[in-house]
Amino acid sequence: MIDTLPIYTKETHGIRIIVRPQYLDEHSEPPQRQYVFAYFVRIENRSRRTVQLLSRRWHICDSIGEEQEVMGDGVVGQQPVLRPGDTHEYHSFCILKSRLGYMEGAYRFIGRDDVLFEVEIPRFDLVADRSPFLSA
Repeated sequence: MIDTLPIYTKETHGIRIIVRPQYLDEHSEPPQRQYVFAYFVRIENRSRRTVQLLSRRWHICDSIGEEQEVMGDGVVGQQPVLRPGDTHEYHSFCILKSRLGYMEGAYRFIGRDDVLFEVEIPRFDLVADRSPFLSA
């Protein structure tokens, strides 16, 4: 992860979610209204219980009013089990039709006691702007 990226953090039920979005200028095609964003996610189990991530739900919105709801099992094909103190990191991407937007959502977890619970993913901004160190 690049240290200059903005960081968004939210903790729910002892599970901390940290997200860092990044605009991918080299993969985007602005004349075709394709703005590609990567997002790097770190999930930290700060609770005292072992949990498993079962599914995700994303709400993706751009500045021209396009909205998408994306739901599915796990994250990038995995349903990690996190013991107390464990972390799981992954990255993925999305494509917007405008230069500005945001994402937010939730992960569904289950504990060893078979109790399901949701963990909020913080809302994070997607801004298609060239990084200062890329535009030299």
